[in-house]
Amino acid sequence: MTTRSQRTIEYIRYRIPEDRSAEFLAAYTRAARQLAASEHCVSYELTRCEEDFEHYILRIVWTSTEDHLKGFRASELFPVFLTEIRPYVGYIDEMRHYAPTTVRGTGSSEPTLYEWAGGAAAFDRLTAIFYTKVVKDDLLGPLFADLPAEHAAHVALWLGEVFGGPEAYSEQHGGHSHMVAMHIGKGVTEPQRRRWVNLIQDAADEADLPTDAEFRSAFLAYIEWGTRLALHFSGPGAERPSEQPVPHWTWGAAHPYLSSPSGA
Repeated sequence: MTTRSQRTIEYIRYRIPEDRSAEFLAAYTRAARQLAASEHCVSYELTRCEEDFEHYILRIVWTSTEDHLKGFRASELFPVFLTEIRPYVGYIDEMRHYAPTTVRGTGSSEPTLYEWAGGAAAFDRLTAIFYTKVVKDDLLGPLFADLPAEHAAHVALWLGEVFGGPEAYSEQHGGHSHMVAMHIGKGVTEPQRRRWVNLIQDAADEADLPTDAEFRSAFLAYIEWGTRLALHFSGPGAERPSEQPVPHWTWGAAHPYLSSPSGA
């Protein structure tokens, strides 16, 4: 399975005469249907320069360079795609593949999920309420019979960091593999995982976390992802994964970790 770190970005830079721009855009609107239908295409976007209208950049994210060259180009979709764009091949200034680097992030124009939730105080309330429910629950109580007094505070740090807050959990306790290792051998069941998800949503309501659809969908997306990893690593034969940083969850974006013992 391909991870986001293995994906490649193809940039195609065009210089299209102004009198051909309308037909160029129409052609790519038709050609894009083949990209959308390809299992090797993650996303695509055609942009136009604001300072010089003749300049266009097509950005295509492929599952890998090999998938693009040997997958898409060998598929039945490519001839149809090529037929539409062939008249504009001579206007290409550059066509190359680029690999992502570790230099990436988000700006401050949009609040993090951590900030939107209300910061550390909100996550402290959340975990305090949640673990009060957990230890009294008939299905989850046995799993947390020996719950350390500081556990709720640690999970608050974890969730805070996941949703864009300070890196306190990483600095004090370790990264993703440390959290995952705490579930090894626990034998979590699917009904227990589902109850965990339901209770933390109830706790989020009681803790007055934001109820807007955008926040709650992102919040639940992480909870579903995280509990399914916990379920996997608590099962028989699971081993601690390789060292990985704490995942960072953002608005409407899932994180590219895989639920495999190697973390590959």
